[in-house]
Amino acid sequence: MPAEKTRRRQEKLAEYNKSIRTTTRSRVAKARAAVESNAKAPETADAVKQAIRELDRAASKGVIHPNNAARRKSRLALRLNKAAAS
Repeated sequence: MPAEKTRRRQEKLAEYNKSIRTTTRSRVAKARAAVESNAKAPETADAVKQAIRELDRAASKGVIHPNNAARRKSRLALRLNKAAAS
């Protein structure tokens, strides 16, 4: 069991990371929904941009691994390009 001060710090960081992770997941979900509904709309491109920005932010803060963020951005871009082409 960690020391009291360490435990308090871990709880505080966990709460902070949870809020960033939640925001990131929400933005990615909105972007996916926008791509599936209408890939050619300007709002879709904006939603994808915001999702990518959130993924980069989470990676820079250390909430998710940079490779994880890169993989998610790549998959999102592939969905967008595939849906826009068809």
